Amino acid sequence: MTATTQTPVDLRGPFNLSSERKREARSFRMRTDYVHFGLDGKRRKTETYFLNMEYLPKTSAAGLVDQYTCSELRFQVNDNQPVAIPELTGLTYVFNMALQSPVWGIPQEKFWNLTHGQNPLPFEIRYALYVNFLDFHSFNDVFTRPMPFGDGIQNLKAIGQRAVHPASFIQAPVGFGSEVQQGSFFKNGEISLELKGVSSIDNAPCALVTYDAGESTLRMITQGSDGKRTLTEGGSHYKGDLYVDLVTRSVRKATLDEYQISQSRPEESTSITDEYTVRHILLLAST
Repeated sequence: MTATTQTPVDLRGPFNLSSERKREARSFRMRTDYVHFGLDGKRRKTETYFLNMEYLPKTSAAGLVDQYTCSELRFQVNDNQPVAIPELTGLTYVFNMALQSPVWGIPQEKFWNLTHGQNPLPFEIRYALYVNFLDFHSFNDVFTRPMPFGDGIQNLKAIGQRAVHPASFIQAPVGFGSEVQQGSFFKNGEISLELKGVSSIDNAPCALVTYDAGESTLRMITQGSDGKRTLTEGGSHYKGDLYVDLVTRSVRKATLDEYQISQSRPEESTSITDEYTVRHILLLAST
């Protein structure tokens, strides 16, 4: 029997998650599942999104930049056939964590008028397609790269160590064209990162870091084509695992489980809709 060569990892540490990742091209596949329930416990609807992304490190006049390209994005409602969004195929942009308009450099206007054939896609689908990119970068860039200020993954040097991320308690304005009105926001709870141990993905030793966002809150004011507004308020709790390559510092795998309860009330109406939404994400990377 031939022995398998393995990279030894000293579980006593210290681990170094403070250096920048190796700049090499990578591909990503991300699947997001939404399950919508009524408060009676009955399932109302499911949606699944399939995002494929390509990363390419580049050099510009401003220095090193991180370029991302969407190679494919599809969605599926209930058991229907998945639908491709050709308008987003080839969408390329440079990620910038400090940029707020557009957020992180993602060109939001590309999502405002998406269609399926000759029919405009509903707001809920278009907005969820955009959120796919926010989720992707949260895993790949925000939680798993050293932070220039405050505590972050760079503070985790031994198994069991915990850090409170600077994104904690931030109330971020939410906007989406003319459909999401001023006053909409998502506010994080306390976002903690904890080094839980060491794992292996594709034979690469990885730090296993869990994150937990605590009790988050949301408020969204949307305006329909008829000009009428709807107020949605609720709470959310999301958490998951991050697998960070100990050699390249790149993300090999990430997961999310989110549980959200909300109440929607149309303007000038006594009608109220309660909804419980569960969301699951799996992100896998390859080089």
